Amino acid sequence: MLRTPTRLLILFLAVIGSGCAWLDKYSDNTVGWDAAKLYSEASSELNSGNYATAVEYYEKLEARYPFGRYAMQAQLDVAYAHYKADEPELAIAAADRFIKLYPQNPYVDYAYYLKGIVNYNRSVGFLDRYIPTDPSQRDPGSALDSFQDFSELVRLFPDSKYTPDARQRMLFLRSNMAKHEINVAQYYMRRGAYLAAANRCTYVIERFQRTSAVEDALEILVQAYTAVGEDKLAEDARRVLTLNREQGRFLADEKPDDVSLSRQLWDYIGLDKN
Repeated sequence: MLRTPTRLLILFLAVIGSGCAWLDKYSDNTVGWDAAKLYSEASSELNSGNYATAVEYYEKLEARYPFGRYAMQAQLDVAYAHYKADEPELAIAAADRFIKLYPQNPYVDYAYYLKGIVNYNRSVGFLDRYIPTDPSQRDPGSALDSFQDFSELVRLFPDSKYTPDARQRMLFLRSNMAKHEINVAQYYMRRGAYLAAANRCTYVIERFQRTSAVEDALEILVQAYTAVGEDKLAEDARRVLTLNREQGRFLADEKPDDVSLSRQLWDYIGLDKN
């Protein structure tokens, strides 16, 4: 038989537990909201920059009303909210989830494009927003991910309204990846690893034609081959470099405009038809 103090403790804990449940129920101001109300309030929070609250409302919408266009749009908006909140991993995870759940959705191209944009921008830090930097100096991992995301978009949705911008960004990313190889080659040159530098430059010339990095690659090839006494190879590289310069074949880089990725609201999936 339980002693009186023990019974009192159990009763106290039960009262506390039921009280917390009662408080949780009535502290949730979304109780009783229908799908339209939840979506409207979530959208308002998102537009106001309150991304954490917006995500909370969208997730409640998905949990309470998992079927229909509101829940579908909420999943895309969650990805966008994480993107705006500088949470790239969460943004990509949300976009991937939409792609997995709705691979045949007519607006799934937006999810692919969003992934590409997130990876395109994810290596840009706070100072990079205000001080010009050389993106080719950064780890190329995110650039490769972005290139693959845009490639998938272009392959699957060649007529998407996002495809032209994706193609331009792919060109820019490809150029930066080539410049990254040039940076490595220059490092090898400073260390006296001339053959390693020459191999990097040859790789750029073979794999990244029609980028501005080819001119730099040929210049380094001339220096590297000269340094190791390969005069014929150095002269061949010099001849190709001079010929292409005279004929204006080297290309200048064109950086894509900064994207202002908008959130498509009522006319995106057709919520006004619900």
